[in-house]
Amino acid sequence: MKRSLILTALAASLALPAFAEGDAAKGEKVFKKCKACHAVGEGAKNKVGPALNGIVGAAAGQAEGFKYSPAMKEAAEGGLVWDEETLAAFLAKPKDVVKGTKMSFAGLKKESEQADVIAYLKGF
Repeated sequence: MKRSLILTALAASLALPAFAEGDAAKGEKVFKKCKACHAVGEGAKNKVGPALNGIVGAAAGQAEGFKYSPAMKEAAEGGLVWDEETLAAFLAKPKDVVKGTKMSFAGLKKESEQADVIAYLKGF
């Protein structure tokens, strides 16, 4: 019985995605890689990429005044939401999440950096 409970708990933990809580202070440093194209904070404006205030949990393609690529518009119409899981995947490899995106960023390979950037973005 004990073995059965352990196996059940293990299976349950593997079935759910695990997201480490990120460090917003570290995320601020990592976000410097993003600043050429994106802005956050008070007075943030769209640049080459949209301003990212309120992005965590938001529907894709909603930054006012930003001209999105056809691929991002299609993903938005399909119901893409920037939850933590989707943001992490996009930060890791944007073109795998939204095929045809104009975003040329190669991605953040370290899961810790992805979590840190997401924690930082949550502050806006």
